[in-house]
Amino acid sequence: MPSLTSISRSAILRAAESGRLQRFVQRHGRRFGARRFVAGETLDDCVAVLRRLNDAGLHANTTLLGEAIPDAAGAAAVTAEYERILERLAAEELRANVALKLTHLGLSFDEEAAYANVERLVARAHELGTFVRIDMEQSELVDPTLRIYERLRAAGHDNVGTVLQSYLYRTPADLERLLPLSPNLRIVKGAYLEPPEIAHPHKADVDRAYVELVERCLREGAYVAVATHDETIIGLVKEFAEREGVGRDRFEFQMLYGVRSALQRSVATEGYKVLVATPFGPDWFPYLMRRLAERPANVGFILRNLVRR
Repeated sequence: MPSLTSISRSAILRAAESGRLQRFVQRHGRRFGARRFVAGETLDDCVAVLRRLNDAGLHANTTLLGEAIPDAAGAAAVTAEYERILERLAAEELRANVALKLTHLGLSFDEEAAYANVERLVARAHELGTFVRIDMEQSELVDPTLRIYERLRAAGHDNVGTVLQSYLYRTPADLERLLPLSPNLRIVKGAYLEPPEIAHPHKADVDRAYVELVERCLREGAYVAVATHDETIIGLVKEFAEREGVGRDRFEFQMLYGVRSALQRSVATEGYKVLVATPFGPDWFPYLMRRLAERPANVGFILRNLVRR
């Protein structure tokens, strides 16, 4: 039997596909509490938030929110905007890099266009002395995303990483495929609605797979971004690294802007690198809905904002 949490998660992710709901929520974004999870709608807004995070001893990345661009002109415009973001982060001397979705750069309609666009950004990031993370999207995009990551590495780009999702059954095999590259990988649980035929339906299995993936990465020389707010998993990773003699320069913890800020600061004060994922932009609705699906208890926060005047 599916749990109440899994039912709530499915309902939220299905609601995320509603254009009518998206239009309504975005008209009332402040009341819905979007500011808690999104660093504003402009780059200026985001830079101010990134500065505050750096001043608090935290690292950050930022993402221009959006995905599934349908044409070459739109993807080119997004690519140009990401170049501007990279240059601004460097000019501001922020401890921040960029994470992006390949469907925002053209993968929805042409894998070659997406590769050309992301390669341009990774090359520019290298010139600026910074890093680009390729986010992972829904399961049908895993193969093209990994192909593009492998092509970038084969072309000599080392300042690029990608993401693996522990809820997919296929992920251990994908990790073995990438390990010879000494990759930089963010491990996440997974935020898309996937059928039980391809993804673990139960949280305990997702968590177990998550820890196994992180431990395998650390044993085999990958750099790991441990993306979780789960204190149990954070504790297990710390214990494993200490027990196995894994240096703190081999991994970092990543958490989301607006989620468990006190925990972020606490882990950072212990001497671990903590990076806060800090997205911005006007197209924040799908992102907000996935954050609610990951932790349906956050719906209560949204409802409380609705009744405030």
